Amino acid sequence: MLAALLAVAGLIAAVLTLETAAAADNPYQRGPAPTLASVAASRGPFATASVSVAPGNGFNGGTIYYPTDSSQGTWGAVAIVPGYTAAFADEEAWMGPWLSSFGFVVIGLETNSRTDYDVARGTQLLAALDYLVQQSPVRGLVDPDRLSVIGHSMGGGGVVSASERRPGLKAAVALAPFSPSQNMSTDRVPTMVIGGQNDTVVTPSYLDGLYPTLPASTQSDFVQIAGADHVYYTHPNSTEMRLLIPWLKMFVDNDSRYTQFLCPSLADSSGISIYRSKCPYVLPGGGTTPPTSTPPTSPTTPPAAACSATYATVNAWSGGYQGQVTVTAGGAALTGWSVRWTLGSGQAITQVWNGTLTTSGATATVRNADYNGTLQPSASTTFGFLANGTPSAPSLTCTSP
Repeated sequence: MLAALLAVAGLIAAVLTLETAAAADNPYQRGPAPTLASVAASRGPFATASVSVAPGNGFNGGTIYYPTDSSQGTWGAVAIVPGYTAAFADEEAWMGPWLSSFGFVVIGLETNSRTDYDVARGTQLLAALDYLVQQSPVRGLVDPDRLSVIGHSMGGGGVVSASERRPGLKAAVALAPFSPSQNMSTDRVPTMVIGGQNDTVVTPSYLDGLYPTLPASTQSDFVQIAGADHVYYTHPNSTEMRLLIPWLKMFVDNDSRYTQFLCPSLADSSGISIYRSKCPYVLPGGGTTPPTSTPPTSPTTPPAAACSATYATVNAWSGGYQGQVTVTAGGAALTGWSVRWTLGSGQAITQVWNGTLTTSGATATVRNADYNGTLQPSASTTFGFLANGTPSAPSLTCTSP
């Protein structure tokens, strides 16, 4: 019996050691180890607060919900947009405190017109994220490199539009998405699509046509909720949340502890009539060091060679690819950075996010955006881009300012 007890004690110690090591490797893994009960609970481990947003900045105002704990650095964020003729305050506001208590900054936005179509709603989703990162009263709590979107119905079509225009988003969840202006053929953001078995507006047959347009290489997941109608998502329910919370945790927080709920199959399939996954999923490896919640009070002039830059190919397809560059400050804080490299034969950059691109012949230069140019010593940020051509391993030069 003593030997058995010692063996169990040793096993527990080993598991705790592995969990501690995993948490140390991933600064975004926060909170206790998740369980089926905790993922389905209406509140997570973090206390929250909220603040109202006035109309303007490209959308019609709304509400921000956020974790009040600033001691753990910055948090990933999600913007939520309602469906056609709907208001966030009436239909999705219940999701705000629920999601923020699991460790996300949430902005629920009202649309400029309740009859805005999908592309307009996608534009407003991106405007809300930009406001959250650059101007909001909680911008110091938000990691600008870990952003995501959620939308219902026409707002789900907005999610499709926003994801296709900003592939640097970490995750997307489309709830009964209606997408009259585009399919999902250029969506490269990890996307979960949730539909209802009894939805007569965005019908199962409609989603059977929309979801397969996602590229095979895009990490995605399709769920049909048994008996759900079109307005199912506008009322608090744990079935929906125990699906989308792991999705956000996996791809926004790089938290592999949540994969158990979706892969290789659903850990709890009650209330689910169809489940199609692309397991195993590849989570964002080696996340950047989270910026501190308090920016420096005054700029510091950095020495020469004050930063470094590393490149990774995130995705590739016939005729194009998606790249990501991590910029890391040296031993001193810096204000402003630029990364320069030479494009290979046939390469041409078509889109950049989290930075500003200039080109001169074959030379590409990306400078910081307004919100990610100031870095503390050894802190990092990332920018991403889409390009035509075949990916290569460029030699990068980082300078500041």
